[in-house]
Amino acid sequence: MKKIAVLITISFIIFSCGKKEEQSVEEVIKRGDLTEIKQKKTELGQKQSELAMKIDQLDEAINRLDKNRRLDLVTTQTIQDTLFKHFSEVQGDVATDENIIIYPEFSGVLTDIRIKEGQNVRKGQTLAIIDDGGLSSELAQLETRVALAKTSFERQERLWEQNIGSEMQYLEAKTNYEAIQRSLDQLKSRLAKTVITAPFSGVIDEVITDEGQVVNPGQSPLFRLISLKNMYVEAAVPENYLNMIKKGTQVKIKIGSINKEYEGEVRQVGSYINPNNRTFEVQVALPNEDKLIRPNQIATIKLNDYTAENAIVIPENAVQKNALGENIVYVLEKDSEDETGIAHKKIVETGYVYQDLIEITKGIQPGEILIVEGSKNLREGQEVKIRNEE
Repeated sequence: MKKIAVLITISFIIFSCGKKEEQSVEEVIKRGDLTEIKQKKTELGQKQSELAMKIDQLDEAINRLDKNRRLDLVTTQTIQDTLFKHFSEVQGDVATDENIIIYPEFSGVLTDIRIKEGQNVRKGQTLAIIDDGGLSSELAQLETRVALAKTSFERQERLWEQNIGSEMQYLEAKTNYEAIQRSLDQLKSRLAKTVITAPFSGVIDEVITDEGQVVNPGQSPLFRLISLKNMYVEAAVPENYLNMIKKGTQVKIKIGSINKEYEGEVRQVGSYINPNNRTFEVQVALPNEDKLIRPNQIATIKLNDYTAENAIVIPENAVQKNALGENIVYVLEKDSEDETGIAHKKIVETGYVYQDLIEITKGIQPGEILIVEGSKNLREGQEVKIRNEE
């Protein structure tokens, strides 16, 4: 209300003076005296300057006394130095060496499948049985022959040690026993191929062949077996990172499909530069304790290519460009009496940008108060009000 009353008073004074001066100006012009006209103009100019000065003084008083005046609102943060790391990102794919299709090594009818999809199995566990086509009966007969040949050989061996019988009889018994034993071992090896076992512990991801189908070695896929323990990410990395990456280097891995980030370790670095895209291959070991990661997922490898200690890092949106292309920020000179302050413009030099943060290499110092939001339309020396300051 005080501000409105003051403005009404000023307007009335200006109107009154203007009306009086307007008549005097007409009289002066009507008389046509050039010297008098110039003199009148000088008088009015002086009065105009005096009136403008008084208005400025009144505005200053209003701003000082009116606690309800509207100021631009800003949010701030105190500038601190910190450890800043910049990461470059390359795309890769999740993989595992323990992701295989199991094929039979024996021809026959698949008679007994002992697992189902999604089942966890251990190394060596029986997965399925193939009909042996009579090999079991043949094995029983051969085992009988082996037992007989062994008995005959042992008898001839005892007689030979007692110098009874001929050397030829001893050698024939020994040769016959060893030959039949080899035949038995070969038959057992063939028969073992009728039993399909898990080569490593994992999960049966898919049962491909049903019971009752005829299967053939290397032609009939039976099961897909996957282990989610020894996972890794393989990626092609630009050759300019060659001196930054070695076996054991720690990197960050982001799996976008599950929105998770992991700490990984480089387990293998390629020794070949691809001439087509100037990259080399890396493998990064990937922990998978929660079993959320799957083969062929898209992964992002974050490589730490720059680190600065005691760096000044601020939100990227706090930096603006002026007409000369310079980077500027606004800092606050705070009024200790209330939540207001004066905005001051500073020209800064910038460094790396990462995750909406930008490094400031020159222009501001720790301890200064940075205006983060609300700085787009500010001007040098403008008074502002702080909102949600922490």
